[in-house]
Amino acid sequence: MLAREDNELVTQTNQGTPMGNLLRRYWVPALLSEEIPTADCPPVRAKLLGEELVAFRDTQGRIGLIGEHCAHRGTSLFFGRNEECGLRCVYHGWKYDVEGNVLETPAEPADSDFRKKLRHTAYPTHEANGVIYAYLGPREIIPLFPNYEWTQVPPEFSYVTKALLECNYLQGLEGECDSSHLSFLHRTFSNERNQPLYKSDTAPYYETEDTDFGVRLIATRNTDNQHYIRFSAFVMPVYGCVPAGRATNELEGYEIHTYVPADDTHCWRYDIGFRRDRAVRDDEVHRRRQINPDYTRIRNARNNYLQDRQMQKKVNFTGIEDFLNHDACATESMGAIFDRSREHLGVSDKAVIAVRKFLLTAVKEFAAGKEPPHLLRDTASNWFPHIDCFAHMVAREDNPASYAARRKAAS
Repeated sequence: MLAREDNELVTQTNQGTPMGNLLRRYWVPALLSEEIPTADCPPVRAKLLGEELVAFRDTQGRIGLIGEHCAHRGTSLFFGRNEECGLRCVYHGWKYDVEGNVLETPAEPADSDFRKKLRHTAYPTHEANGVIYAYLGPREIIPLFPNYEWTQVPPEFSYVTKALLECNYLQGLEGECDSSHLSFLHRTFSNERNQPLYKSDTAPYYETEDTDFGVRLIATRNTDNQHYIRFSAFVMPVYGCVPAGRATNELEGYEIHTYVPADDTHCWRYDIGFRRDRAVRDDEVHRRRQINPDYTRIRNARNNYLQDRQMQKKVNFTGIEDFLNHDACATESMGAIFDRSREHLGVSDKAVIAVRKFLLTAVKEFAAGKEPPHLLRDTASNWFPHIDCFAHMVAREDNPASYAARRKAAS
């Protein structure tokens, strides 16, 4: 359990809060490229860390992420005209560029220099493989954009989906650190893929290791003659890297499940995946079938995730379709912000505890003036071969800890 004060510390992310200020020091996903696909296309709303923003792609293809409300009298720029390298407010014609400069104030006298005294809220962006990332911190200390492997592969080797999760970001993120729930929440009554492994040992043995990027997480399950070892990772500040979307012993990529706070009671879940040696097939991106055009989920709390009780008896453990909706049911039904002072943690929660401890240490040390972990200042350090995720079968006579040590050394 967490003390109520610590729970508030790690779950409150609006501007001016300790965790909100910490998250603003990192590049985080803000929206998908498909939301603003072409130059001068309509702008879109983007709520991040409690801030109401709009994003647009200008005439030259540059991306702007600026405050939603016009600096003049607060009209929403979502309704604005995206034209001639700027976004123009429909109320009085004030026009903004991607840097937040006020280009025109046509209702003011022609000789007025009023606009030159103003600077609208605007944040730097970086586009990589279908995701537009943003940095919401102080510009004078902006870190390098991290060259994670999933941002560097050819575009056709990667995929991404986005969905709204109606709860605090930490509830989603903690689910990525918990391997034991695979044996229950995602159980099917058939034996395809890894289902027999999850059923054979429902109480995996956990190891965790603090690293320069976050926390490495290792879960070992035992079968009759083998160990099933699953490596995953928490990467600061909101990434859960898991060996999903590929077969056991396969090394061609992994998924990165990302939870970006929209506000304290909602977050955006980005599921990013990549392949190292081939293009992604359309049938592999199964979550798209579960998501509406506005990035809400078809199955949600208001319709009880379309749970089918007959399906629950005959097909899978939950009676709900798709892992995305299993996860949402488990995390959203805790409430908008779960009070962790009420929980009762066990041995199976070792990885969750390790990640919480890492986050709490980071936010407390940052508030005391220390540089947050995993911020990049040196281009020579901007590559991450040691962030890797995989699931391997190992012979029973091979000690799991020794195998894990060899894998960590190899990375």
